[in-house]
Amino acid sequence: MNKYFIDLQLFASEEKTEKPTAKKRKEAREKGQVLKSRELTSAFLLIFAFLSLRIFGKYMLENLHDFTVMIFSDDNIYKSLYTVENLSIFFMNMIIITGKIVAPIIGTVFVMAIVINYLQVGFLFTTKTLNVKISRINPIEGFKKIFSTKSLVELIKATIKIFIIGYVVISYVRNNMNIIYNLFNMEINEITKNIGSLTFGIAIRSGGILLLLAIFDYWYQWWQHEKNLKMTKQEIKQEHKQSDGDPLIKSKIKEKQRQIAMKRMMQDVPKADVIITNPTHYAIALEYNNEKYEAPYVLAKGKDIVAQKIKEIAKDSDVPMVENKLLARSLYSSCEVGDSIPEELYQAVAEVLAYVYSLK
Repeated sequence: MNKYFIDLQLFASEEKTEKPTAKKRKEAREKGQVLKSRELTSAFLLIFAFLSLRIFGKYMLENLHDFTVMIFSDDNIYKSLYTVENLSIFFMNMIIITGKIVAPIIGTVFVMAIVINYLQVGFLFTTKTLNVKISRINPIEGFKKIFSTKSLVELIKATIKIFIIGYVVISYVRNNMNIIYNLFNMEINEITKNIGSLTFGIAIRSGGILLLLAIFDYWYQWWQHEKNLKMTKQEIKQEHKQSDGDPLIKSKIKEKQRQIAMKRMMQDVPKADVIITNPTHYAIALEYNNEKYEAPYVLAKGKDIVAQKIKEIAKDSDVPMVENKLLARSLYSSCEVGDSIPEELYQAVAEVLAYVYSLK
């Protein structure tokens, strides 16, 4: 009876267990997939909005007071509102004054929104998030998102926020009920001051709770972001393969590099002091320049066809050639182009150079 063995791992989907590579992170960032906590942004904006209200509150009230006095005390305003031109001027003045009143809060919130988002994400401009995706308008996909794990987590976070902030606000109001009861016996300035103080107290406490929850949310977003970026081992291998490039293209590049190196090497042959040959299999071009190196160094070397080419160039350039089979083999095997000759060959090469110099 024949037995057939089936690798069940072939039917299992490979899990994403590997940390994302730098390339993966870069591609995700270009697609707009970045680490960002909306809760952190909301918490800071709420806190700074009420801080700006506390700092610029007096300025805003003064402008509001002046605007109210102007509206209700200047009879000429209403008498001149019978023409379209005057009506346009009146509403334009109202818009300008309203802008001056709310400008401190809007400006502070706008600047802080940019700063907080920049600290979280950095500078990022991408249009890939604007691409139309059919899955976004697919009702089935939308239904899945509604009942997904992410939606459940968001619901839990929202419920926790409501209960905690509600408890803090109720506790704060309960502790200040005596001030609320006495509001009816106060002057208008005192009422405004106390209501502002109570509102600011509620806002700062709510903002503090939101900030604390936002820190936990930021950790969760980081964990979720890292989880989404994880890669399978196969993806890692595929990325490395793409980074290394096509083997055929690499071989062509290397061949081109060898050709360039060979051409450069052949151009240096006429500079040589001597060509040491085998005489048919090896050829090594040596130069001795004590300003560059302490010992003679290899300008070019070759075997078989390349050796014949070196000897042809040397012959045309009147470079002396010396036959020394043992020395040629030793130099070819122990030196690369641009290397100084090894110390154990100093004596043999010195004798060759002395012979060449004597000929000159």
